[in-house]
Amino acid sequence: MAKTLNKILLNKKEGETPLEALEFFRAKNKIYKNLPMTYAGRLDPMAEGLMIILTGEECKNKEKYLNFDKEYEFQVLFGFTTDTYDILGKVINIRHGVYFKNKDILEKEIKKIFKEFLGKRKQKYPIYSSKTVNGQPLFSYARSGENVEIPEREVEIKSLKLIKIQSIKKEKLLRDIEKRINKVKGDFRQKEIIKIWKRNLNSPKTASSFWTASFKVKCSSGTYVRSISNEMGEKLGIPSLAFSIKRTKIGKYSLK
Repeated sequence: MAKTLNKILLNKKEGETPLEALEFFRAKNKIYKNLPMTYAGRLDPMAEGLMIILTGEECKNKEKYLNFDKEYEFQVLFGFTTDTYDILGKVINIRHGVYFKNKDILEKEIKKIFKEFLGKRKQKYPIYSSKTVNGQPLFSYARSGENVEIPEREVEIKSLKLIKIQSIKKEKLLRDIEKRINKVKGDFRQKEIIKIWKRNLNSPKTASSFWTASFKVKCSSGTYVRSISNEMGEKLGIPSLAFSIKRTKIGKYSLK
């Protein structure tokens, strides 16, 4: 009989929730069918990459894994802001026209603001997150329109590196967004969100192409890469969001 593992390194796919990824693994590996299982650290539906699944008695040690530093590769799209800080959200701000003439200018401006992210700092939770306030997740307040004071926590950005800058045509951008959002199951407002993206990207007022910038970051537990992506735009004076997120490392654990 095959032996079960108390710790499993799982590669969550984009579009899955953490629970869907866990249950898909359990369904494929019947030996775990009746074994307690949990995941140590969430990943948003539009994020992919490393998740640690704990089984059996190891579930009691979940807090230890939650406190490990994390490493991510992520891509920021400039020109749009959404209410979720990623593509799975309603566009609430758009910058029409050219905002940086070439990638050299954008690179120079990005590097100017790097020092504002490094080190320990306070970061507010995204309103579309599972952080609970008065027994309710923040996203439930966002959906109902009820006002709530958004909590913050201290995080630490230990390293941040710019990898490359690219441009993307708005036609390709729309195809990419629609394809990726359609991977998501459940109620995440997908139809409404795709409709809003189509309206914006099909508008003749909208620029023909947009800049993206790719980064690597090492950060403390609890850091939201979506928030970093949104804050970059705020500091540069243009809308921005997390276009893609991939978690590559948790503590000493990686998928490589």
